[in-house]
Amino acid sequence: MRKRYGDKLKAKVALEALKNEMTIAEIATKYEVHRDLVQKWKKIILEESAGLFSPKQVKGGKSNEKKVDELYKQIGQLKVENDWLKKKL
Repeated sequence: MRKRYGDKLKAKVALEALKNEMTIAEIATKYEVHRDLVQKWKKIILEESAGLFSPKQVKGGKSNEKKVDELYKQIGQLKVENDWLKKKL
């Protein structure tokens, strides 16, 4: 059975690897993970960090809010219709 690591641990290990204060092998030993995983997580942090500041991320949050508002509106409308149908039957 494979061992699964949480997101917080992955981020912590990757950030520590980015600091270059210890070698990859030392970090792997400290957190009891394979050194290939440490390198993989470090690479992911480096590749994905630029996307954190892109305008697409900010716009995606706003469109998500619009979708949530629309869904709440639809839920309210369906609730009103359901209550009206219950009274008529």
